[in-house]
Formats: sequence, C-alpha cells, structure tokens
Amino acid sequence: MESFGRIGFMLFLAFIVPTIALVLSRFLQPRFVTASKIQTYECGIKPYGSAWVQFNIRYYIYALIFVVFDIETVFLYPWAVAFKGLGLFAVIEMFLFLTILLVGFAYAWKKGALDWH
Repeated sequence: MESFGRIGFMLFLAFIVPTIALVLSRFLQPRFVTASKIQTYECGIKPYGSAWVQFNIRYYIYALIFVVFDIETVFLYPWAVAFKGLGLFAVIEMFLFLTILLVGFAYAWKKGALDWH
C-alpha cells in the first residue's frame, strides 16, 4: 500500500508543478506589449531579416526515430534493473521487443528514410 502512496504523490506532483508554472507565467508576463518587447533577441545582436525559418522535413524522421529509441530506453532500463528476478519469460519478451525495434530500424534504413540527399 505504501508504494501506491508514492505513486499517488508523484502523480500529484506531475499535475501540480506544471499548473503552478502556467499560473506563474500568466502573472509574470508583460502587461503592455511594445515593438521592442516582441522583437527577437539573441546574443545582444540586433536581428536582421525574419526570425521565421522553415526546417527541412528530414529532421522530422530523425526526431521520430530518436523518440522511438528513447522510449525503448525507458522500457529497457527497468528491465535491466530487475533482471535477476524476472526469469526466462521476461528475457524472451525483451529480446522480442528489441528485435521488433531493430527490424523497424532496418526497414527505415533500407527504404532510405535515413539518407540525407
């Protein structure tokens, strides 16, 4: 029962911290918007040209692959921590999971999704 209390506390924190940040940003935002307040600022240099830049769609594919392998790490780390007590079934499950991800990665590579032309 104590572990459920910890999970509940973490869920409460996960809700309350962003809520406080949003409320504080509402109160701390500038009241009067002027041209100098909305001007792009970087490194103390006055901007030249437009701040809007169109990114190439190829970055999207790399971002998706990064997210997939990042989620893989999220699943792999707890499995590695509890490896001793899980048994053969959990080992087979994890290798099946990794195999599916690697097959997907190989498919993306073979289709040329990772090529930069």
